[in-house]
Parts: sequence; structure tokens; C-alpha cells
Amino acid sequence: MDTLDLLDLCKKTRSDVIRSTTTAGSGHPTSCMSATELMITLWFDDHFFYDDKNPSNISNDRIIMSKGHVAPLLYSLYETAGFITSNDMMSLRKITSKYEGHPTARIPYVDVATGSLGQGLSAGVGLAIGINLRVNNKELIIERTPRVYVLLGDSEMAEGQVWEALQLASHYKLNNLIGIIDINRFGQRGTTMLEWDLQTYKKRVESFGWNVILIEDGNNLEDVQEAYELLEKIINGKLHKNFNQYSPTMIIAKTNKGHGVSFLQNADGWHGKPVPKDMLDSALKEIGEVGDLHAQLPLPSPTGVEIANKISENPQHQLLTANYSLQTLVATREAFGDALVSLGSSHKNILSLDAETSNSTFADKYKKAYPDRFLEMYIAEQNMVSVGVALSKIGYIPFISSFAAFLSRAFDQVRMAQYSLANIKIVGTHAGISIGEDGPSQMALEDLAIFRSLVNSVVLYPSDATSTVALFHELVKYNGISYIRLTREKTPVLYSDKDSFIIGGSHVIHSSDKDVATIIGAGITLHEAIKAYEELKNEGIFVNVIDAYSIKPLDVATIKNYAKKTKKVIVVEDHYPDGGLGDAVQKALTGEQIQFTHLAVNDLPRSGKPSELLRTFNIDSQAIIEAVKNI
Repeated sequence: MDTLDLLDLCKKTRSDVIRSTTTAGSGHPTSCMSATELMITLWFDDHFFYDDKNPSNISNDRIIMSKGHVAPLLYSLYETAGFITSNDMMSLRKITSKYEGHPTARIPYVDVATGSLGQGLSAGVGLAIGINLRVNNKELIIERTPRVYVLLGDSEMAEGQVWEALQLASHYKLNNLIGIIDINRFGQRGTTMLEWDLQTYKKRVESFGWNVILIEDGNNLEDVQEAYELLEKIINGKLHKNFNQYSPTMIIAKTNKGHGVSFLQNADGWHGKPVPKDMLDSALKEIGEVGDLHAQLPLPSPTGVEIANKISENPQHQLLTANYSLQTLVATREAFGDALVSLGSSHKNILSLDAETSNSTFADKYKKAYPDRFLEMYIAEQNMVSVGVALSKIGYIPFISSFAAFLSRAFDQVRMAQYSLANIKIVGTHAGISIGEDGPSQMALEDLAIFRSLVNSVVLYPSDATSTVALFHELVKYNGISYIRLTREKTPVLYSDKDSFIIGGSHVIHSSDKDVATIIGAGITLHEAIKAYEELKNEGIFVNVIDAYSIKPLDVATIKNYAKKTKKVIVVEDHYPDGGLGDAVQKALTGEQIQFTHLAVNDLPRSGKPSELLRTFNIDSQAIIEAVKNI
């Protein structure tokens, strides 16, 4: 497109941004204005190929606004390209509008929600990996590999996750991933660490194995056009000196925050503030009148045919069933590896992502069976989760595994996954004090609370190998965020492959008409409850024992039924008191006249043998027996 035409589009975009944020009474217009030339040139100068009639088309290029507060800029691009109407754009931030303050997946053109800074580049890594897998597996035949563009802010470069993504992108040679850093010098409360020191940014990014293109004036259209032309040559292998065709590329541009309006440009104190209504006309007059301009994006053009837009599955395939002998000792984490291999035979869209723990989580079983569907994420859990979220948005089912304790550092990434409408299965092994001598830093005692807090999440805690395999088969059918907690210790197999398990279910292990209390456990503590049952029975005291393997959703009907019969409930769990199984059961029994006892880890744990720790923190069979006798 002619530079003058692009200039008019830039004026229109700045006008759109200011008008929509002033109408909304909130927003971040100055952050949008610094990146306007960078985005207008990308979208409307034959670099960005997109079919808005089919947003899920794998042939489309992708755009992620990692600095999600530039949502008004994104919506202006949509409106200019004809994706949405002017009325849609001007509905910014209204409760009736899907055009929110930061982009979410309510909008069909948004792959991943952004706004929590530092996560967008990781999502770009996930999209780029997924696209390359589809192309390399010949599930898509195209002339031009789709690209993933990520707009980053200079403030968010202080986030460690950005650098996690940088190193993984170069490791996987993602040459279809392009980052664009908008160096406008100002953050929320003042200047950034490096301000306009482009050379330091360049050295740091290059040290992670990326190509770097510098733009000395990112608000000059001709300079920006030259940078994108250089990018095309790098990707197409026409430049070799100082550039690697097989590496990702970062464009680093010096810009002016609030560019285009003199009283906003490079002025501190305007972040997150719209232009007041009494100053609106002055700002728009300075930008200049351009009218109602529109421009079409080029469509993706495959040379062959798209073999499958949805990755091939064979749901009719007979899933392998668990084949564990009763009472043999098998860790549920080991059964996870078996389950994943079983599912992999029928679901070619399952990917295993592991944070360098696969020889302990047993995800390495899947790696050996399907090496092309295993992605080593190394010890960078935040990046791993965001990569998994993005992979789920283009048809894959990611199983994301690590030690449960370390997944807590990625809670913000999981929280944001809700707004991306992601379909991810998170697997946390080595949970609770029962891991033993490794000590408290390795003990996940908050994980159930974390994952229960998410809207529409599923939280499971199987107690044996058979139920573990069965529940993984159920999780594949569930579209959303799920978490399954697995135990390090080998535990006896309780169930045969004829027993059924569903999300929202439970199993009654023991019951009789003589029961004086209801014992509810899951995972390691269920086995303690069974031991307590046997000892109490020898003394002539009978209790019923429930395996509450589905912590969310809880089997409320079964628990209420048995609680009403005995009027006494004891929940025992290898977790802190707040937010776990006990809280779920107590909530379910609200309003019932039930005597409730909660056995949980009530103090800071320490190293020790598993049996010593269960005894010391009163969640073993002896503690359950004492609780029954006390009530």
C-alpha cells in the first residue's frame, strides 16, 4: 500500500482510539498511539494474511497483543479491515459488549486473552509450534507457513516469562514467530528501566538466539516499511549476514507514547487515561480529518488443499483399559504415563508438555511412544502453561505436567487461561506431605485450593492406578481447564477395570447399617481411611468410607446421603485446611445438622518419612480412629 494511504489509516486509527476511549470514559489511548504505525503497516502492507470469515483457519496469520491494554488499537484494526462495525468498536468497555478493556476469547478473532503482562510471547510460541507441527506432519499443505506476530510493551520486558519464551522459541527454531517491542519509554508510573536504549535491548534479545531488526523511529512509516521488508527477506532466506533464516525475529522500535497529539506525546501521567471530553475536539483536530477509511487484508493462499482443519481423531477406537491386579502397589503418577500412552493411540491431537520432570511424572512413557507429540518445556512452568493454552486454541489437547508444588508459580497463567476459553489438562504429581524426605518446598499443599477457585474447572484426585487411567479417559472428553492431583507413593490397587469413574462421581468403599460416621478421603488419605476402617471394625465400630476422587464437581448427592445417615462426617486430606476437599464437603453440607471434623495439615511441614509425616500431622489411620472415637 502507498505510504500516504497508510498515513491516512494511521490518522483514522488514532482518531478511533481516542474517540472510543473518551466515550468509554477509560482506557489506554497513549499506549495505542505509540504502536499505530507498527500495526497499520503490518496489517495493511501485505504482511498479514487473514480470513475473517474463518478465524479458526490454520492458514491464517495470528496476532497477539501481549500488551493487552492496547485493545482499542486492535479493535480499530478490526473495524478498518471490515471484521466489525464502527458501533462495535465504539461499544468499548460497555457491559453489553464483547469488546472489553483487554482482549478475551469472547471475540472470535482473539486466540488468547491478554492483559496480565508478560504472557503473550509464550502464547506466540505455542501457536508457532502448533502451526509448525501441522505443516511438518503434512496435515496442511501451503506455500507460505502462517506467521505469529506478538506486540510487546517495553515495560513488560521486565517480566521473567518473556525471557523464558525467548529462549524456548530459539531452541525450537520458530522462524514463523515475530515479536515486535514498542519502546515508548513510559510505563504506568514513569519511565522504564532502559528507556530508549535500543542497543541494550538488541544485545539481550540477540543473546537468546533471535534475529533483531531495529527501527530508530517507529512512528515513521517509511522506516517501519523498510523493517518489514527486511523481515520478509530474512524469513525467505534472502539475507544471510547477521541473520539466521531458521531463528525467530524481534523488531525493536523506538516510539513516542501518545504520538500524534502534542499534549499527549511523551507526557508522563497519561497512562490509562482517556482524553477528557473538553479536550477531545482539540486532539481530533490535531490528528486531522480522514473520513471513514477501510482496507482489506490479503487472504491466505494454500498451494494445495488443507487436509484437515481439525486434527484427525478416531474416537471410535477402543481405548486400552487398565490392567492392574488388585492390591498390587502402583503409583498414580505411573498410571498417568500408562493412561497417556493409551489415549495417544486414539487421539492424535494429544500433546504432552513437561517441565523437565518426565522421568518422575512418567510422562516419558508418552515421549517414548510418541516422540513427535512430546514437547520438553524445561524448568519454566509459567511459559509451559501459556504455550499449552495457545496449543489448545488450534486444536491440540495439551497435558501439562510437573510436580504439583511448582505449578503454583503458574497460577496467573492458568487464571488467564479461563479468559482464553482454553482446553488444558494440568497434571500435578508429588503432592502433599506424603512425598516425605524432600521437605516442605516440594510439598504441594495449596494446589487444590488454587484449581478449585477457577470458574468451571474440574479437579480430580484419584487414589489408585485403575481410577487414574479411567479418569484420564474422562478428562479427554471435557472441554475446559482441569487439574488432576497424583501421588508419589505406590499405593494398593483398589478397583478393577469393571469399576466406572466419572467427573462428578465418587465410590463408596465400605458401608453398613451400623455405621456411626462417614469418612471421606481422596488420594493417599483414602488408604489411611481404609486402614482405619479395618481397625475400627475389629473393635466393633463401623464407619462408611467414601472415595471423593472428584473434588470439583463434588458428588454432593452421595455425600449428603451418607452424611444424613450417620450425622457425623470426618474429612481427611493431605492438604492445608483451606480450599481443599474439606472445604468442598463442608460447603455441600451447609444447612444440614451434621457434626463435621476436618483432618488436614494444620502446620508448616518438614522432612521425614511419609508414615512419620502422616502421623505427626494427624492425617493417618490412627488420627482417623481417634477422631471417630472422639465423636
